[in-house]
Amino acid sequence: MEKIRKTSSSKSVGPMIIIGSLFFVFGFVTWVNSLLIPYFKLTCALTVKEAMLVAFAFYISYFVMAFPSSFILEKTGYKNGMMLGLFVMAAGAMIFIPAATTRAYSIFLFGLFIEAAGLTLLQTAANPYITILGPIESAASRISIMGVCNKVAGAIAPLLLVGALIKNPDEIDQVKAQLLTMTPRQQTVILDDLSSRLIMPYSVIGVVLIGLGLLIKLSRLPDINDETANTASSSEAGLQTKKLFQHKHLLLGAVAIFCAVGVEVLAVDSIINYAQYTGLSFRDAKYFATWTLLIMVISYCIGIFAIPKIIKQKNALMLSAIIGILFTILTLLIKGPASVWFVALLGLGNALLWPAIWPLSLEGLGKLTSKGSALLIMGVVGGGISPLLYGAISDAANPQIAYGILIPLYLFILYFSISGYKTGKLNPG
Repeated sequence: MEKIRKTSSSKSVGPMIIIGSLFFVFGFVTWVNSLLIPYFKLTCALTVKEAMLVAFAFYISYFVMAFPSSFILEKTGYKNGMMLGLFVMAAGAMIFIPAATTRAYSIFLFGLFIEAAGLTLLQTAANPYITILGPIESAASRISIMGVCNKVAGAIAPLLLVGALIKNPDEIDQVKAQLLTMTPRQQTVILDDLSSRLIMPYSVIGVVLIGLGLLIKLSRLPDINDETANTASSSEAGLQTKKLFQHKHLLLGAVAIFCAVGVEVLAVDSIINYAQYTGLSFRDAKYFATWTLLIMVISYCIGIFAIPKIIKQKNALMLSAIIGILFTILTLLIKGPASVWFVALLGLGNALLWPAIWPLSLEGLGKLTSKGSALLIMGVVGGGISPLLYGAISDAANPQIAYGILIPLYLFILYFSISGYKTGKLNPG
């Protein structure tokens, strides 16, 4: 038996490396939004709520494209579906070229929507792939490894993009000061120049995504089959025959994903703007998204080694929700730049939300795995809704008070970790 396990483990190393590289791509494309939000806010003269439409346009695509993605995967297979997803993402990146040329915010948002449509297809295939590559009990550990790839890319992305966009560390702060004394014509010239700087980096991103798609096509990545994927135990055989929407733990899992992505995205995508609200310059504020993601990497590393040997994935989820609630309360109570660090520390709890919710929600679905995956992916729309609500409250009150919307989201995750994950299961763990 031990020999069989070692063989199976060695066979999964290659696919893990390939999927890990895809999660790196996910992270780069997703978390670069943390810089795009304040950048668009400046170049397109937006309110906080309008700037947060970046997150909404990106994550609403997950909701719209999740089930179409599952049907595409049924036709193309998971491997070809991943390649197609990368090509669609490349098309979205290329849309930034006319958007940057015209400084048209609506075209930028359309490009982000198309990028996320390709990303939805990729994630609908890649997440269950990782879940299936080994025992369900250690799935959270494997997804944590993918999370490290994702968040390391996310930590690098804003710094690389800002390096490509600005000529010196103080340029954005200098431009903000200059705009106050410029004529409208002079402002247009400056902002057009800032916008046009997005053309080169997004052209490179588009070419890289096309190249990765071709590499996936040529790779020896094996396809997976829903008929044998995530096969349930004999005691759960009856659960497989139920229709998708009768799996109550899956439906609650989709809501938990909505909450988890909502808190994770809000912490990262709002923190640069919030840091500036507390009085920090853009030069200092721009690092906070990276700090938040690096803190998440630390938490992921803990999850890799601790789940399930030291702590069960349901208990890790419970602890993460409690950490989130505590740091949110401190964010609301502490004044000044110090409170920005408590937003960053939310990454400590946010990291293990996705890895723990995903396997708890898909357990026992068998041949319905890809459809269940699509339903969970729809929950990613939380990453678009929470920043939009945050932006509205920020404009109506202030950005600090707006973080109060995190508390009910963490409370639902806490409920799911205690009892929601086993609702409707024949043999809950």
